[in-house]
Amino acid sequence: MQPVRPLEAILRRDRLIVFAALVLMAASAWAYLGYLAWDMDRDDNSGSMFMAMSQVMPWARIEFGLTFFMWAGMMMAMMVPTAAPILLIFAVVNRRRFEHNQPFVPTGMFLLGYLIVWFAFAVLATGIQWGLHQAALLSTMKGSAIPVIGGVILLAAGAFQWTSVKNACLTQCRTPMGFIMTEWRDGSKGALIMGLSHGKYCLGCCWFLMGLMFVAGVMNVLWMAVVALYILVEKIVPAGHWVGRVAGVVLIGWGTWTLFRVVV
Repeated sequence: MQPVRPLEAILRRDRLIVFAALVLMAASAWAYLGYLAWDMDRDDNSGSMFMAMSQVMPWARIEFGLTFFMWAGMMMAMMVPTAAPILLIFAVVNRRRFEHNQPFVPTGMFLLGYLIVWFAFAVLATGIQWGLHQAALLSTMKGSAIPVIGGVILLAAGAFQWTSVKNACLTQCRTPMGFIMTEWRDGSKGALIMGLSHGKYCLGCCWFLMGLMFVAGVMNVLWMAVVALYILVEKIVPAGHWVGRVAGVVLIGWGTWTLFRVVV
């Protein structure tokens, strides 16, 4: 058995560290979301920190802030695992460059840039939920939209799966090595910019899918897991583009059925 060369050992260690950090972040986010869902489902709602959000009344700053943290936790839980492939490749490329006396680029800064994009989306999603709440278009405490709105969201999400924008963004997400080779920037600022850029493509690929949370309920943890798993499959399986298009047909059919039931 040949001994592992020093660089190979270091690369293996770096991959392990990055993977462990991602697992810890995702697990913490999922635990937080699980607690929120449990808190909302308790029989005695008098102690629920989301009780005020279930009432038909204007939100105060505290409700807006709590909803943002809920969406931010959701984005971290759902999207950090899907970013694992590019982060692991980034760490390997970064280490090899460092071994050749090229500038070190922190992987954490890349992840920070990626998360900034999704936290910005969390602000937007919070605003949308606030607007639906104000218009009394959320049908349950967990934040599912009334059937008409849900049907429209399903139709729009299904149609988006077939657009050129979706295809272009998904291509970037499915080729992490190509992205790193063409978008590489040195230094902490460069890593942050790279993370922002990749996050932009990821957002462009998945933002309509996040709208599906308003269909089954914003705090439906099982639905979150289904959407997160689908996004991961779409990014990593060989036929990911076709998976997305098939899903688009399913969503259009689901949306059509939902609206049909409203009419009849």
